[in-house]
Amino acid sequence: MKYLIILIFILSSTFTFAQVDSTLFKRQQTDSIEQQLNMDAVYNRPFLSFGKLPVSVGGYAEVNWQHIGTDGVSEGHQFQMRRMTLFVASTISKKIKFLSEIEFEEGGKEIAIEFASLDVEFHPLLNLRGGVILNPIGAFNQNHDGPKWEFTDRPISATQLLPATWSNAGFGLFGKTYKNDWMLGYEVYFSGGFDDTIIDNEESRTFLPASKENDERFEESASGTPLTTAKIAIRNKKIGEIGLSYMGGIYNTFEDDGIVLDEKRRLNVFAIDYNTTLSKTNTSIIGEWVWINVDVPETFSQQYGNKQYGGFLDIVQPILKQNMFGWENAILNLACRLEYVDWNVGKFNETGGNIGDELWSVMPAISFRPAPRTVFRLNYRIQRQTDILNNDPAKTGGFSFGISSYF
Repeated sequence: MKYLIILIFILSSTFTFAQVDSTLFKRQQTDSIEQQLNMDAVYNRPFLSFGKLPVSVGGYAEVNWQHIGTDGVSEGHQFQMRRMTLFVASTISKKIKFLSEIEFEEGGKEIAIEFASLDVEFHPLLNLRGGVILNPIGAFNQNHDGPKWEFTDRPISATQLLPATWSNAGFGLFGKTYKNDWMLGYEVYFSGGFDDTIIDNEESRTFLPASKENDERFEESASGTPLTTAKIAIRNKKIGEIGLSYMGGIYNTFEDDGIVLDEKRRLNVFAIDYNTTLSKTNTSIIGEWVWINVDVPETFSQQYGNKQYGGFLDIVQPILKQNMFGWENAILNLACRLEYVDWNVGKFNETGGNIGDELWSVMPAISFRPAPRTVFRLNYRIQRQTDILNNDPAKTGGFSFGISSYF
């Protein structure tokens, strides 16, 4: 695998270099002329160029410590190298760009190409993208870089309800325009997608992230039909950005070599996301909510839900900005994340009682940014999770500390 990575860098170096946008952290761009949308996150990163080398590179790393237990049982002190991600970008020629994102997780145990696209611009409102694309459902899936967040863990709704960093091979169109204080952007993609594992997995529930384990989705679609993902986002400099997105398609292998195996079964996902920064207090508010509908066969037990929903809300309040410990304009923040997930929305057929399998979490945090590209973060998790029968919830709590930085 290491030789594959080296080969990617060698091949990338054959492209012709042009400057890539290295703007960081929208909420700190108070003097920026051109506002950014979440859809710009793939290019909204720091890159380094070296002389006449025809590519620019960048990346980020996350390292954590945690001590968390459930119902009094803990694995003790845990040290984690969560991930290291590398970016390679190039402008091949006028209006043709390439960008890749390669992620190493768990000390290199897992290596994945999360994004590798060729973008061709015909007009600001009409651009073609092809390759491994990040499906734009919600906002976090595209805007997931660790140094942009004040929390060591990714949102539960983005990792355990939606499959975080969900990417597939595909093609699509995107574009944006702006006038005065307003900006409008859209994306539409057709790609590979989900498979039968969303209702046949080790979690014993309807679980969309299970499809991430299927590496073959980059070569063939389980259903032989495209997954459609579409998003529209509107931003106002004073109000913030709101996005509406949809992802859906046939997920099951309903036919094999012309033999019909099952009826076509769909999944449909709807999401809304919002982010803003209050001008008077510089308070950052980021939220996302998602609804999922899955056509589950009637022969399956009720533990496999056909309706799910959940989301998160982050509130970040800077309390101190000054020169600290030798760093200029360092920032100290107080933050809190509120989360809720229901994997099985509905009632039991036999009793009419509510089906459980839900979770809520509150995570207060303190973060310190010596520079915009680096964050130190201390979090405490308070979490309650009920099983499908609504028995007394499992109580989870504990501290986590982490450092995340672009490089």
